Amino acid sequence: MTQKTKESNRKAIIIGASSGIGREVTKLLIADGWTVGIAARRKENLESLRDMETTDDNGMKSGKIHISSIDVNSEESVSKLHDLIRSIGGVDLFFYSAGIGKQNIMLDKDTELSTVNTNCMGFCSMIGCAYRYMASHGGGHIASITSIAGTKGLGAAPAYSATKAFQTTYLEALSQQANLRKLNIRFTDIRPGFVATPLLGDSNHYPLLMPVEKVARIIVKAVYDKKEIKIVDWKWHIITFFWKLIPSAIWKKMNICK
Repeated sequence: MTQKTKESNRKAIIIGASSGIGREVTKLLIADGWTVGIAARRKENLESLRDMETTDDNGMKSGKIHISSIDVNSEESVSKLHDLIRSIGGVDLFFYSAGIGKQNIMLDKDTELSTVNTNCMGFCSMIGCAYRYMASHGGGHIASITSIAGTKGLGAAPAYSATKAFQTTYLEALSQQANLRKLNIRFTDIRPGFVATPLLGDSNHYPLLMPVEKVARIIVKAVYDKKEIKIVDWKWHIITFFWKLIPSAIWKKMNICK
């Protein structure tokens, strides 16, 4: 049995599907036969993904792609997520790829607070909603893009690295809670390095930059393999391992990602 056949009746929600990693992962799941509910702030950016929807002999669309405009920071985000889940008939995989991040060496207040609001409050709102739904509907799989930036505090991007550490800890805590409650909910914490997406803007100067298409393939494989943590890729796995070993007195003198 092929992977496509195995996944043909599965349902996925992808938050942050309009660009970057979320969009590429969406394409791969659609190609594998998943029914998908895709969401982002700008609904029009999702429309082109409908072109991937298959048709029958009469030219009718399969109905496997549903789109929704969801701003993770809005008061309506949870109700809209529930609506999207209902529209596809449930959720087996919840894939979260929304978030913001900027270098902020001058510690601009608005940049820091908007990053915290989106990457912590919005993240908790959406992940928590998916978790509660799965807890009462037989379980599922929650996968989220965090970052290798959560490994250590990065002076060039304080709020970004701190919120990514928050995300990884939150997923770890929910995994433990699900186990304590004997819930059939799996988690995959995906920690990419630098990926050529709109988030990085002019990304030519970033080290070990990876094409988004390759990263998406690695991520989907990690989800299918039910990995708990996936650092993308092996080079960043080695780098972050040694980052953890650096004493604070030395780390604070290092010029990282600036």
